[in-house]
Amino acid sequence: MSKKKEEEARQEAIQQEYRRTMLPRGKQTFGILEQRLGGSRMRVRCLDGKSRVCRIPGRLKRSLWVREGDVLLIEPWELGGDEKGDVIFKYKPIQVDFLRRKGYLKGLEEAEEF
Repeated sequence: MSKKKEEEARQEAIQQEYRRTMLPRGKQTFGILEQRLGGSRMRVRCLDGKSRVCRIPGRLKRSLWVREGDVLLIEPWELGGDEKGDVIFKYKPIQVDFLRRKGYLKGLEEAEEF
């Protein structure tokens, strides 16, 4: 019976991941991490076709660990928004699959081909 309960708990966790998937609001956009530059800075290719140097804000610095290829939620800066931005959220693999199925990441898939 414990295996059955574990399976139910895992299914419940998956359903919660779907419900809690953050979507871009306002000027926020999706991005994929291309290169770590050192410190908390990184080069991110965004869904709007621009490549930005983004940073992890101080409040997230110790809790947000990223690698190349991760899908991120980016908020461009008000000044220099075409070149710089902040990382707001890192998507888990199950959330990335959900976003792909719903059609939110079509621009990133096309950009990954070249």
